[in-house]
Amino acid sequence: MAQITVNPGGSSGWHSHPGGAIIVVQTGTLTVYRSIGSQCQTSTYSAGQAFIERPGEVDNVVNTGTAPYVLFVTFPRVPQGGSPRTDEPDPGTCPGI
Repeated sequence: MAQITVNPGGSSGWHSHPGGAIIVVQTGTLTVYRSIGSQCQTSTYSAGQAFIERPGEVDNVVNTGTAPYVLFVTFPRVPQGGSPRTDEPDPGTCPGI
Protein backbone atom coordinates (compact mmCIF):
# COMPACT_ATOMS: atom_id res chain seq x y z
CA MET A 1 0.00 0.00 0.00
CA ALA A 2 1.20 3.53 -0.74
CA GLN A 3 0.12 7.10 -0.03
CA ILE A 4 0.50 9.33 -3.08
CA THR A 5 0.20 13.13 -3.10
CA VAL A 6 0.16 15.20 -6.31
CA ASN A 7 -0.10 19.00 -6.54
CA PRO A 8 -2.62 20.82 -8.78
CA GLY A 9 -1.75 20.41 -12.45
CA GLY A 10 0.55 17.46 -11.71
CA SER A 11 0.07 13.92 -12.96
CA SER A 12 1.12 10.34 -12.44
CA GLY A 13 2.43 10.05 -15.99
CA TRP A 14 1.33 7.23 -18.25
CA HIS A 15 1.66 3.93 -16.41
CA SER A 16 0.23 0.48 -15.80
CA HIS A 17 0.16 -1.96 -12.88
CA PRO A 18 0.97 -5.66 -13.39
CA GLY A 19 -1.54 -6.68 -10.72
CA GLY A 20 -3.87 -3.69 -10.98
CA ALA A 21 -4.50 -1.09 -8.27
CA ILE A 22 -7.27 -0.20 -5.84
CA ILE A 23 -7.34 3.54 -5.19
CA VAL A 24 -9.15 5.52 -2.47
CA VAL A 25 -9.21 9.33 -2.78
CA GLN A 26 -8.63 10.90 0.63
CA THR A 27 -8.58 14.55 -0.51
CA GLY A 28 -8.69 16.51 -3.75
CA THR A 29 -10.06 16.00 -7.24
CA LEU A 30 -8.50 14.07 -10.10
CA THR A 31 -9.24 12.86 -13.58
CA VAL A 32 -8.16 9.44 -14.80
CA TYR A 33 -7.35 9.20 -18.51
CA ARG A 34 -7.48 5.60 -19.77
CA SER A 35 -6.18 4.48 -23.13
CA ILE A 36 -8.62 1.83 -24.36
CA GLY A 37 -7.61 0.63 -27.81
CA SER A 38 -7.59 3.77 -29.95
CA GLN A 39 -9.91 5.72 -27.63
CA CYS A 40 -9.51 7.90 -24.53
CA GLN A 41 -11.86 7.30 -21.61
CA THR A 42 -12.01 9.82 -18.75
CA SER A 43 -13.43 9.60 -15.24
CA THR A 44 -13.31 12.20 -12.47
CA TYR A 45 -13.11 11.34 -8.77
CA SER A 46 -13.05 13.35 -5.54
CA ALA A 47 -12.56 12.82 -1.80
CA GLY A 48 -14.33 9.76 -0.46
CA GLN A 49 -14.55 7.97 -3.80
CA ALA A 50 -12.63 4.91 -4.93
CA PHE A 51 -11.72 3.34 -8.27
CA ILE A 52 -9.62 0.55 -9.73
CA GLU A 53 -6.99 0.31 -12.43
CA ARG A 54 -7.10 -3.11 -14.07
CA PRO A 55 -3.93 -5.14 -14.65
CA GLY A 56 -2.11 -3.89 -17.74
CA GLU A 57 -4.48 -0.93 -18.27
CA VAL A 58 -2.59 2.21 -19.36
CA ASP A 59 -3.62 5.31 -17.38
CA ASN A 60 -2.58 8.86 -16.54
CA VAL A 61 -4.02 10.38 -13.35
CA VAL A 62 -4.11 14.20 -13.46
CA ASN A 63 -4.80 16.59 -10.58
CA THR A 64 -7.60 18.72 -12.06
CA GLY A 65 -8.43 20.39 -8.75
CA THR A 66 -7.13 23.43 -6.91
CA ALA A 67 -5.54 21.53 -3.99
CA PRO A 68 -3.20 18.55 -3.77
CA TYR A 69 -4.85 15.16 -4.09
CA VAL A 70 -3.96 12.42 -1.65
CA LEU A 71 -4.54 8.80 -2.60
CA PHE A 72 -4.20 5.53 -0.73
CA VAL A 73 -3.32 2.82 -3.23
CA THR A 74 -3.24 -0.95 -2.74
CA PHE A 75 -1.32 -3.00 -5.31
CA PRO A 76 -2.58 -6.61 -5.39
CA ARG A 77 -0.68 -9.47 -7.04
CA VAL A 78 2.67 -7.72 -7.45
CA PRO A 79 5.18 -10.32 -8.64
CA GLN A 80 7.71 -11.16 -5.93
CA GLY A 81 10.65 -8.77 -6.29
CA GLY A 82 8.73 -6.82 -8.95
CA SER A 83 7.52 -3.25 -9.13
CA PRO A 84 3.84 -2.38 -8.58
CA ARG A 85 4.10 0.19 -11.40
CA THR A 86 5.39 0.20 -14.98
CA ASP A 87 6.03 3.52 -16.75
CA GLU A 88 4.41 3.52 -20.20
CA PRO A 89 4.89 5.72 -23.28
CA ASP A 90 2.14 8.21 -24.12
CA PRO A 91 -0.27 6.13 -26.23
CA GLY A 92 -1.42 9.25 -28.12
CA THR A 93 -5.11 8.53 -27.52
CA CYS A 94 -5.74 11.47 -25.15
CA PRO A 95 -4.54 14.64 -26.94
CA GLY A 96 -3.53 17.53 -24.72
CA ILE A 97 -2.64 15.41 -21.69
